[in-house]
Amino acid sequence: MFWSDTDTISKRLGVKYPVIQAPMFGVSTPQMASAASKAYCLGSLALADLSADKSVELIRETKKLTNKPFAVNIFVHDIPEITDSLQEKYIRTKLFIEQLAKENSIEVNLPKLEEIKVNGYHEQIDAIIEENCKIVSFTFGNLDAQTILKLKENGVVLIGTCTSVEEALLLEKSGIDMICVQGIEAGGHRGTFDAENIPQIGGLSLFSQVYDHVKLPLIYAGGIYNAKTLKASKDLGAQGFQVGSILLASQESALQPYEKERLKNVNEKDIVLTRSFSGRYARGIKNKYIETLDHSDYILPYPYQNKLTNELRRVSKTLNNADFVSIWAGQSIHDYSELSTEDILRKLIQECETL
Repeated sequence: MFWSDTDTISKRLGVKYPVIQAPMFGVSTPQMASAASKAYCLGSLALADLSADKSVELIRETKKLTNKPFAVNIFVHDIPEITDSLQEKYIRTKLFIEQLAKENSIEVNLPKLEEIKVNGYHEQIDAIIEENCKIVSFTFGNLDAQTILKLKENGVVLIGTCTSVEEALLLEKSGIDMICVQGIEAGGHRGTFDAENIPQIGGLSLFSQVYDHVKLPLIYAGGIYNAKTLKASKDLGAQGFQVGSILLASQESALQPYEKERLKNVNEKDIVLTRSFSGRYARGIKNKYIETLDHSDYILPYPYQNKLTNELRRVSKTLNNADFVSIWAGQSIHDYSELSTEDILRKLIQECETL
């Protein structure tokens, strides 16, 4: 059987197949997580750096749709101190982006620095425990020791994200349960601990090195879009498989029709890494905003750039303006199916079993 040597992760996560729907903040939805569970896979709910109240709201919405296990995914980034130089740069960046938007017929008032609410992950932890969530995945760093202990005492399975061998070793040493190895080809934000310096290593090369250095069960993420790409990582020792880009155009995706249409016309030169929207490297489709900002001095550290540009992206979405929204996608360009998440995942599983 194709899945016979992947039992460790399947049993631990309470699913039939060790296929994980990637948590894609702004794209994945409670409906997507529920649909993934209908395919006997693990759905993921992206909580990012939302407030505890908003996190609870989304968790409860998902629970109404499924009684099967799903993961909640949080950001565990460091929050840079607000210094005089950061305040000055924030003002300059705000004015530059507002002017750029105006030149492109987008009227937007971006928030002042003092109006921004920045959340750390600690306030989400108690909410996650109270809501009896039993699987927590996280990215951008590692949880602190006290939080790991607290979650483990409450029977929570912890899945960290690495983009290097060094990060994998840090995660293993801290006592988490599984590691998701994210290749450079993966769509969306890099899970790198250091926001501004990312390892430039391909996924399969990285995975084989991590496999040689750690003993924890490993999940592979990056470039999986069919049975052959999934099997490639399985042959290297992956016991779990996280897929995201194949679900971008699905019925449950939060992408708008014009954004899904843009996906269908994408080519390899269009897929780039950029810090322009959030201050952290993310892989997506190049547009006018990215080309203008990427080599400028108007990029703030995460999460300040992310909070600053939220309103620009929101307004641009309502205008169907693909040049000023972030459409995250991986390097494996393929037919972006508009079927349901359930059908897309069932088809992938069936292809694997036919191999």
